[in-house]
Amino acid sequence: MVVIGGALAETAFALGGAETPRYRLVGADTTCTYPDAAKRLPKVGYQRALSAEGLLSLRPDLVLASAEAGPPAAIAQVKSAGVTVTTFDERHDVESVRAKIAGIAQALDVRDAGTALLQRFDRDWQAARDAVAARVPGGAQPPRVLFVLNHTGNQALVAGQRTAADAMIRYAGARNAMQGFDHYKPLTTEALAVAAPDVVLISDEGLAAVGGRAALLATPGFGATPAGRAQRVVSLDALFLLGFGPRLPLAVTTLHRRLSDALA
Repeated sequence: MVVIGGALAETAFALGGAETPRYRLVGADTTCTYPDAAKRLPKVGYQRALSAEGLLSLRPDLVLASAEAGPPAAIAQVKSAGVTVTTFDERHDVESVRAKIAGIAQALDVRDAGTALLQRFDRDWQAARDAVAARVPGGAQPPRVLFVLNHTGNQALVAGQRTAADAMIRYAGARNAMQGFDHYKPLTTEALAVAAPDVVLISDEGLAAVGGRAALLATPGFGATPAGRAQRVVSLDALFLLGFGPRLPLAVTTLHRRLSDALA
């Protein structure tokens, strides 16, 4: 079996599916970074730039693939070679996580493990919702959070609606500082001034790439925002923050706590 998509690998491992009576996990794409065992698997490239030859070289009987896996021609070639490819949606909501757990448990024929994981996930999710409801980060009004996906030169790419970042910000009891557009777009200094974020959110990997907190806030316009003046930057591991796998309840409570601490 080969897994394409970090959340799918995380789910497969959580189900004990790295090795089952029917399947053994023999490879993954480069987004599969959790748990540590996933990092050690042979890699078949990035999920959106796969080659059929690379996948087929591992001789899988089954491929669990994110809906983002591609290009389509490579996936079609793998299917034409007789490999079962099971694809999972990448919606950014709690029901998509539950669907991944149930679907992967069925694909791997570990239904009892799937039932147990779903019960644990539902219990943890309710606890996460209760924790967020008990305390709005920073006070009575949800704080405005700006998520920076990446940063090149003097311009940042930021999250609008219909993104994993937007969903996580809302789940954590905050508000996306960027409104009025879907997906991601470059940030202008004018839009940043209007957004006036209270906190800047970024992945650990993104923060390292830009050169750290000081370098990020030195970007033109950032220093004049509430987040910039107070040096409020929160970073978390990209897969943990944006993956929407079984760790979602922990990711939400962690983000909620980190936002609350930043605004205290």
